[in-house]
Amino acid sequence: MTETRTVIRYAAAACQTDQPNPIDRAQMRANTDRVLALIDAAVAGSAPFLPVRLVVFPEFAHAAPIFPTVEELLAKLAVPIPNEHTDRLTAKAREHGIYIQSGSMIEVDPRWPDVVFNTTCLIGPEGILYKYRKVNPWIPYEVHSSPHEIEGYVDPLFPVADTAIGRIGCAICYDWLFPEAMRQLAANGAEVLLRVSAYMDPWGATEPMNWWTIVNRCRALENTAYVVAANQGASLRHYPPYSWPGGSQIVDYDGRMLAEASPGPGERIVVAPIDITALRHERESRRGHSMLAHLRTEAYPVYAKHQYPPAAEAQGLSYERNNELIDEAKRRADPALRRGSGRP
Repeated sequence: MTETRTVIRYAAAACQTDQPNPIDRAQMRANTDRVLALIDAAVAGSAPFLPVRLVVFPEFAHAAPIFPTVEELLAKLAVPIPNEHTDRLTAKAREHGIYIQSGSMIEVDPRWPDVVFNTTCLIGPEGILYKYRKVNPWIPYEVHSSPHEIEGYVDPLFPVADTAIGRIGCAICYDWLFPEAMRQLAANGAEVLLRVSAYMDPWGATEPMNWWTIVNRCRALENTAYVVAANQGASLRHYPPYSWPGGSQIVDYDGRMLAEASPGPGERIVVAPIDITALRHERESRRGHSMLAHLRTEAYPVYAKHQYPPAAEAQGLSYERNNELIDEAKRRADPALRRGSGRP
């Protein structure tokens, strides 16, 4: 008897934004207005072809950490989740029958009222499916907390949602420079890896330092997973002191580029097919290049010891405190620095 499988094939859209950064909670509404309009555009543009079922937005699409201290972020921009923005996204997901990876926003949780998180949500017709809080802030500049350092934190660090369009996991921007983060999402079952990013020049989407493309393709092939990567397209006047190269991409599970926005600032929507049925067949049938199955975990003693942050107390974050922690961690990680070699 021939086995029958449900075919799961749809289009994903990576939507990059170019908006001014809100300076308070009230101004966040305009950004969410534009995010909702881009969702409508992505769905309408693909309607005559393969329908869009997944829409992904960049880091800071709702709000960016434009203030240098936790106190200012708490006072002016931090919001609990759920909130009016996630409620509006839920209504839009129900309207179109789609899943939306929100742009990130600065979150406060009453369980830890003195810290803020950089948080993005996967939202479907049924509501919020997970909250992902950035595990690897871009230190020393970013002063929001990693959930990894929060005493008593019990929520999953790398949640994966089992949805009608496949198993979906997300990580934010700098997280992707740590292969372990994507590997953990894949080990947790993720078939589609979402990159919510604000990746700036000179490490952006063009040579000679095209880290954006290198990392997206590498994480896809080493985890046999699709990557949908939405990058910030803000112009320099919207988000100084950096320029933002966009270049949003969709990559298949063999590292093939399926869609790519032209580099440069500005709004873009790129759409490509996601074939979950084909991915599952590949994962099941492959013997070679099955890296998740071939992983020799005990071969890497570096993961058996604690590295960052080196101090037990990592609260009260600031640019200066982040630098102190980085210097101490570098001495722990580099034998030459521990011996006092004179290297900087």
